[in-house]
Amino acid sequence: MVADFLQLEGRRVLVFGVANRKSVAYHIGQVLEEAGVEVVYVVRSEQRRQSVAKLLGSSAVFICDVEHQDQIDQLATDLAAQYDEFHGVVHSIAFGDYSEGPKPFHETDRSQMLRAFDISCFSLVAIADALKKLLTVDASVVTISISTTRMASENYGFMGPIKAALDSSLAFLAKSFSRFSKVRFNAVAPGLLKTSASAGIPGYVDSYLYAEQATLRGLAVQTEEVASTAAFLLSPRSSGINAQRLVVDAGMEVNYFDKRLIDGFLQGDL
Repeated sequence: MVADFLQLEGRRVLVFGVANRKSVAYHIGQVLEEAGVEVVYVVRSEQRRQSVAKLLGSSAVFICDVEHQDQIDQLATDLAAQYDEFHGVVHSIAFGDYSEGPKPFHETDRSQMLRAFDISCFSLVAIADALKKLLTVDASVVTISISTTRMASENYGFMGPIKAALDSSLAFLAKSFSRFSKVRFNAVAPGLLKTSASAGIPGYVDSYLYAEQATLRGLAVQTEEVASTAAFLLSPRSSGINAQRLVVDAGMEVNYFDKRLIDGFLQGDL
């Protein structure tokens, strides 16, 4: 047995997006640390840094609100002053304002959608550009998407097209970075997860419970499974994967017409 199969030990990875113990970013950080990676965290505010201080222990934690380009630029400067290079970056950042509740997509508020795009999608482009000189020639950048952007979920609303834009940006980032490096850009695309962020989506609990029943195993995707997939994409073992999305949905995509689900619907159980 190879002790360090993923060959991650001794590497350094920058992780954006920890908010609490349920965060995908937190679970990714834990998997990486267990593999011997030096994990450096980035959170959005000083208040957030204080709230996750005990959670992240002695790990370095920087502040950057990705809505502000000057903070992204300052982060790059601060990181360069302390570190010579990073072997990977985790972009686990998303925001959608659902304060007005679910609305028909054609009634989407312009400012809400543009702000969500800025934080959830464009931030990946801005971060990659700002940090390009700190990335090793073969670094791996991983973002967190969703299992499908073709399922028109009313409650998810405008975030669906934004995640589609995030997925598309992977190809363009990978192409432009290929001019001067071998940096890879990929996404983990999970099915519905039980996180604090998802709890803010109207009607999410019902969607989650249905998704759990729709998986082939009858068990929802676990955040730890997403974290393990991200660790693989950050490792040299995935060196041949670039500009791709790895779906982690426990087979839900192929199981919407499961007889058990149909029978449950006909009997009024769903």
